[in-house]
Amino acid sequence: MICIIACLAAQAVLADAIVSAPPSPVRAAFGNTIVSTYPDGRKAELWLKPGGDYALKGRRGDRSSGHWSLRGPKLCLKQARPIPVPFNFCSPIPTNLTGGSWTAKAFTGETVQLQLVHGDDQSGPG
Repeated sequence: MICIIACLAAQAVLADAIVSAPPSPVRAAFGNTIVSTYPDGRKAELWLKPGGDYALKGRRGDRSSGHWSLRGPKLCLKQARPIPVPFNFCSPIPTNLTGGSWTAKAFTGETVQLQLVHGDDQSGPG
């Protein structure tokens, strides 16, 4: 009986924490596309899935996939395919993805413009 009361109390505290937790900045990306535009005008597309997986079509048409995570104000990607990469690439992400575009550095070091685009047509550019 004591466990039941303690377990119910713990569930209530957890439910309050979930309700009061701030929404994930990437939630708006689910079912949509994050488009990166490079200085040469080519575009890459990134699709985040709620379970922590991602798919990407690079600006040269190459495909990759892996796992994403949030580390503070940064979105981190760890490639699993076509070749597993032993490190994460992290980039700052705005708290409101629907607020227009933002600037970041690509893995190559180039400055890119990013924007959340409605829809998730994974046939991608190119």
